[in-house]
Amino acid sequence: MPGYPRPVRTLVPPGVYAPQEDTDLLVGALRDEPLPDGATVLDLGTGSGALAIEAARRRGTRVTAVDVSWRAVCTARLNARLARLQVHIRHGNLFAPVRGQSFDLILANPPYVPAPESAQAPRGAARAWDAGRDGRLVLDRICREAPSLLRPGGVLLVVHSALSCPDRTLTCLRGAGLKASVTRRRVIPFGPVLRSREGWLRERRLMEAPDRREELVVVRAELPV
Repeated sequence: MPGYPRPVRTLVPPGVYAPQEDTDLLVGALRDEPLPDGATVLDLGTGSGALAIEAARRRGTRVTAVDVSWRAVCTARLNARLARLQVHIRHGNLFAPVRGQSFDLILANPPYVPAPESAQAPRGAARAWDAGRDGRLVLDRICREAPSLLRPGGVLLVVHSALSCPDRTLTCLRGAGLKASVTRRRVIPFGPVLRSREGWLRERRLMEAPDRREELVVVRAELPV
């Protein structure tokens, strides 16, 4: 893309979410977002740290990244060091490590894949994608909690699948007083996880046979000044 540095490349060990189409879509939204000098940025569920590093490349930004996985935290720290960029990377569940702070921009690529009910919570790498029967186990928490951490004029950028109901995301964020809209879309073929759940998705009428494509969306929500 003219005028932009090359995309971030990160080391990704087993068990850490590797940057994929959803990451790329959110990177594009981030690059289009005007940020004030000295802007504070929060990257939720940082994984390998790709989004946090992309944000840290913007001059003057101060970036905090959070992940519930210690393996992801260590990986993101290593990748930030290799990129020679300063990113404050914290271990914890969503907003817990940053209570009392506020941000100009919050980035979120949360788990959003609908999953059959299980007696156990997602474990290992599955924590990066499994998100309950409606795919909103984490999305709803972000919609509830993110507005209180935004500064006036601050923006939330969240990417997820159309399978997990973007209209519900918009309704929740607008109900919290934010101006929200879908700003980016991309249709991609099903990956291995969704291919393995085709029958279950059809039973729930979340997909129509023989369509094996998924639409990804970026929702942008701004807190009025």
